[in-house]
Amino acid sequence: MPSQTSFRKVNQNELEQLRDIAVLTFINTYQHLNEPNNFQNYINENFSLSKLTEEFNNPFSQFYFLELNDKVIGYLKLNTNDAQTDKVGENCTEIERIYVLREQQGNGFGKLLINESISIAKADNFQFIWLGVWELNKSAIAFYEKMGFVAFDTHHFKVSNELQTDILMKLSL
Repeated sequence: MPSQTSFRKVNQNELEQLRDIAVLTFINTYQHLNEPNNFQNYINENFSLSKLTEEFNNPFSQFYFLELNDKVIGYLKLNTNDAQTDKVGENCTEIERIYVLREQQGNGFGKLLINESISIAKADNFQFIWLGVWELNKSAIAFYEKMGFVAFDTHHFKVSNELQTDILMKLSL
């Protein structure tokens, strides 16, 4: 990792900063592909400070910041045990959220976040790491495939009252 780049756990007093980057990266990634009211309702429900605080306080979820020159440029949320969005097997961890600011995409930071996730999962002796990616997010699917993830199932993801399909992908460790 370049010396000006750092990867670290989010602290309790940084939840507003976490919310800010979560909302910004989610809007930049998905807003143009969704019905506006459903999308705004989803953001209000899932990225509120109280919802993020609840997720942060779950002992089976971990949030991390990726910083460049002391500025947060991305974040990651890992889930284990009952915090996982689906039960896909034993001895695994889920990447529920992995986002990098739009202006930093293409600079290798997504790969860095995946590699950090793999390191954490290996240190915890997990057999595989998995994630869900919207079937319409073709660039993300291609990225995960390049990183060695393979599709193994699908699940539904609800954006307010709209049902979408995620492709579930995993990487054996």
